[in-house]
Formats: sequence, C-alpha cells, structure tokens
Amino acid sequence: MGMARVCDFNLVLPCSFFSRKSHLSKLSNNQVRFIPSPDQSFRAKTSISMSENPVTRQQKVTLQNKHGEKLVGVFHDAGSADVVVLCHGFRSSKMNETMMNFSAALEQEGISAFRFDFAGNGESEGLFQYGNYWREVEDLRSVVEYFIAANRRITAILGHSKGGNIVLLYASKYHDICNVINVSGRYKLDRGIEERLGKDFLERIKKDGHIDVKSGAGDVQYRVTVESMMDRLNTNMHEACLVIDKECRVLTVHGSADEIIPVEDALDFAKIIPNHKLHIIEGADHSYTSHQAELTSGVLPFIKEGLAGGQ
Repeated sequence: MGMARVCDFNLVLPCSFFSRKSHLSKLSNNQVRFIPSPDQSFRAKTSISMSENPVTRQQKVTLQNKHGEKLVGVFHDAGSADVVVLCHGFRSSKMNETMMNFSAALEQEGISAFRFDFAGNGESEGLFQYGNYWREVEDLRSVVEYFIAANRRITAILGHSKGGNIVLLYASKYHDICNVINVSGRYKLDRGIEERLGKDFLERIKKDGHIDVKSGAGDVQYRVTVESMMDRLNTNMHEACLVIDKECRVLTVHGSADEIIPVEDALDFAKIIPNHKLHIIEGADHSYTSHQAELTSGVLPFIKEGLAGGQ
C-alpha cells in the first residue's frame, strides 16, 4: 500500500458537498488522510459517485487517547452528520472482515462510519494487553469526543466479540449514546480462559507472574500478566448491564453455532438489559464466516430505526 496523502477538503470535494453542512471542518489536514488501495473494486467505493450518495470517501484519521497514544481509524464519510463507530474484537483490528462489511453496508445506506484500532492493536500505538476492558472503553470515549468536537453526532456504537463487551461497558458508564449493538459479546468473562490458556492457568500465572501464549511454531504471540488477568476476571458484565440507561436501545446479535462464545451468553444479556432486542442467526459461527450478509441485514434496520427516532 502506498503512502497516505493529506486531503484538503477545500480543493478536492465537489460543489455538491457544500450544499450539505460540512461536519468535518474541525478535522485538521494532518488528521484526515486518504487511504490508497491496490484493489480496484475497493478503490471504486471510495471515489465520488454522482448516484444516490454523491459524497463517500474513506479517510485515515489519527487521534489521541487519554494516555497520549495515537489511535488510528478509517472514516467512511457518507456525508451524513450521523456516525456509527465500529469496535473490533480480541487481537483483531479495523481491517476485520466484519468491520469492513459493516462500513460498506452503512455507506450504501448513506450513513457515515468509523472503524478504528484500539491501543496496542493494528496501527494504533501502545502495547497489546490481555484484559484492558475499561481502558478500551476510554479509547472509545476518546473517539466519541473527537467526533463530537468535529460537529458529528454518534448515532450508534457497534462492537464484535470483545468489542461487544466494550460498547456495553461504555453504555454503562457514559449515557450519551442511545443505540448500542453487541455482536457476539461475552456475558461471563470467567469463561473461555481455560480454552485459550490451558488448565490450572490461575496457579501457573500466580507462580510465574505471567503466561506466554505461543503460536504453533513456538513464537510468543502475547503475554498474560497477573494484572491483566485480574482486569478480565474483575470486569462484571452483569453489574454493568444493570446500570445501562433504560432509554438506551440495545441490540444483541449472536450466532447459534458460535464455537467461541456460546449463544447462552446472548440470552443472559437479554434477561437483564431493560431496552433490549435479541437476534439469533441460525448456523452462524463466531466470525459469521458464511453469514456476513445476514449479520448486516439484521443490524441495519436497528440503526435506521435509531436514526429515525433521533430526528
């Protein structure tokens, strides 16, 4: 991929753009960049089309979190004041297929979207940490504040897998976003650890101070410290969901064949979140490998209802 080049809105955008209110006037040139792509079909999506949605651009955006680390994301500007923020899962990035497909689907609906890397993931600065739930909530908060300062309106936050936990935790702490989509988030955070770290993980981590997770070739992929393990075990999704505002609309989507997080976790969320909708996709695995179309079609109506309700 070639170097990103700085975008000067006053020079490159057509006159049709200025017939709408510009909500990115506060984004400086060193924060907003075009991302060139070698894929012609992908590049075509980022070009200006004079059809239904005349202004759709992908721009690389860099902002800082509260720890001074740079967070890197891609803004799909469909010309709308409303923005949907997309949050990836564990050891993933903004380039995850689900994040990419949601961005494209929202573009087609004329809704702007922002997908970004949490600190320590993808292109963002910082060290990867196991756990880190509330720290990633603050990364998301930095994103929300950034777009609000640019006169945009965050209509919805959507997260997949661990990202689903992050958007729910965000809603429990901050009460400024009324539409939250939890895609395959985990309700019981004490589960799934043994499958990843092996049996007796607590005894081993207390003895050695850490556990190194290795690839099949023996390379260390990441380190789990006692502190990061306790971060996960002490994050209580039940308590957090109980304090989500009743006016906040929450949609939980889960695959019935999820092999990583059981569908029962989705049912548990449905029991305790007051303003909640549940959508189970039959046969879908955790990554929605063969069910990406069903996933986006199941979520878009919820987002559009939220848009209609906010107007």
